[in-house]
Amino acid sequence: MTLVVNLVVSVIVIIVLQLLGMVVFSWMTPYKDMEEIKKGNTAAALAMGGKFLATAIVLGVAAYTNTSIWFMMLWFAVGYVCLIAAYWIFELVTPGFRISEQLRQGNVAVGTMLCMVFIGTAFAVSSLIV
Repeated sequence: MTLVVNLVVSVIVIIVLQLLGMVVFSWMTPYKDMEEIKKGNTAAALAMGGKFLATAIVLGVAAYTNTSIWFMMLWFAVGYVCLIAAYWIFELVTPGFRISEQLRQGNVAVGTMLCMVFIGTAFAVSSLIV
């Protein structure tokens, strides 16, 4: 019975952290992600999908490598800060344009690149989680 309770609590915590992560990422963009996706903006969808997958990767590895929910949450926080840093570093290394403006305009190349930046960062950071 204890195993089932631990599993249920872990799943609930993972879902809450995933949703919280997506909300914080949405706050980072000056436009409404879901509104852009509703309009058919593929670039915004790619960026949002990359964010979702990246947070899921970090969460999954944090959950797999830690038996404590607190340590899982701590490692998720560390990984999540790295994902946010990756976004801002990507913004810094593209001085000719603003990422958020390109996404709002539907630039699929930028959306795809940002998606891969998030996923790549998640894999790299996840390898450091103990």
